Amino acid sequence: MGRRDFLRIGSLGGLALPGLLQTRSQAAMERNLFKNKSVVFLFLQGGPPQIETFDPKIDVASDNRSCTGEVRTKLPGVWFGGTLPQLAQRADRLAVVRSFATNDGSHNHLPILTGRHPSGAAMGAMCALGAGAFHPLTGVPMNTVVVPEAVQPGLKLGSPTPTFGLPRIKQQVAGAGSLGSPYKGFVADGGRESLSNFELKLPRDRFVDRYQLMRKLDGLKRHLDWAGEINGMSQVERQAYDLLLRGVSDAFDLSKEDPKTLAKYDTSHLFNMADYHEGGKYFLYKGKKKLVDQARWTNLLGKEMLLARRLCEAGCGFVTVVDSSWDFHGRGANNPGTVVGMQTLGAQMDHAVAAFLDDVEARGLSDQILLVITGEMGRSPIKKNRDAGTDHHGGLTPLLLAGGGLKMGQVVGQSDRTGSRPITEPYGPENLLATVLHTLFDAAELRVSPDLLPPEISRAILEGQPIKELF
Repeated sequence: MGRRDFLRIGSLGGLALPGLLQTRSQAAMERNLFKNKSVVFLFLQGGPPQIETFDPKIDVASDNRSCTGEVRTKLPGVWFGGTLPQLAQRADRLAVVRSFATNDGSHNHLPILTGRHPSGAAMGAMCALGAGAFHPLTGVPMNTVVVPEAVQPGLKLGSPTPTFGLPRIKQQVAGAGSLGSPYKGFVADGGRESLSNFELKLPRDRFVDRYQLMRKLDGLKRHLDWAGEINGMSQVERQAYDLLLRGVSDAFDLSKEDPKTLAKYDTSHLFNMADYHEGGKYFLYKGKKKLVDQARWTNLLGKEMLLARRLCEAGCGFVTVVDSSWDFHGRGANNPGTVVGMQTLGAQMDHAVAAFLDDVEARGLSDQILLVITGEMGRSPIKKNRDAGTDHHGGLTPLLLAGGGLKMGQVVGQSDRTGSRPITEPYGPENLLATVLHTLFDAAELRVSPDLLPPEISRAILEGQPIKELF
């Protein structure tokens, strides 16, 4: 994203960039209402199976057990699914909520993404509403959505069913509901067309000719290089010009990363994604049925998580990483069964998240970044389809959190014997939304001055009930 592209992004409703930054600096940052923390929301699109991930059952019938086995964690008496050994060894840095459910057994992404907020806005949009659409120092969009195309230039993925297609990701994961377009997620999909989410509306009376503005900026840069300073300019104006001249490309550029760090995140060796795409050896079932929902399967999640960390370091408040498609019905449908799904996507998630946890800890960022891993639902606990496939299940949904300054090293709540529903106090998307907002914003300060934030987000913070065991 060069300087010219940066001029195009923003959906600022006519505000000049200095005005945007001034508004941002006087709102949530005033009195430290925004905690300057970040959220990485790893959305396992399709419905990850609770039995295979964070809530396996041991003393049950074979069709109710994890088909990939179980592994002991660092927490006494706590097991994870067999494809998650690295996360099991880091369980003391995690919190698993086993009494969480979206109570929606369809591929309706909105409940989990929005926390059922009446605005219909995804959580990232609410973060941008409260903290500003852009970071005031770096210019990074505060609400960013990362998909595989962001980390592999020229990547062309096929077309799954519309449920898992990129258009729906842009519509729902990046959606801002009634909050308005300024707070939509910036979809980092590697293409210039992604910038359309942040089309800058330049006031006609101020910027008649964009190219004339660019020429003036070029002249300003030459003057700055010669003079070394801007006389009589406010700090906010300095930031605005600096952003226009330098852009925000560094945060999105993985080539700036230490090769050793990049190698630790790399998941490309875990499976050959071409095998699962059109023409690949696992794309057809018995030579006939196309497993089209594998079309967006990639082995790039590690690099996506690295990009998320870089964006957080640059000040992005909310990064959503979309990993698709965890819809393990079994061959004969549009997708594979649980064994194949967990040995590919599950093992990849284990590696990528473990690398992320180690990296942010080494950088001293564990308390500054909250990681959330979940999906729109879970899977039926009893395997009844071929290839250990399972169907949609809204009664229990996997949820894992790490960092953010919350209480880790615990399991919150319990499910019943088969992993079908909660048997302790149930939590849902509303509680997850409140947990995220209480992590990002100072609720105590807001109670004193509730008008510091727009009413939509102020009410969500003050009236919402977080998952209390985490605080």
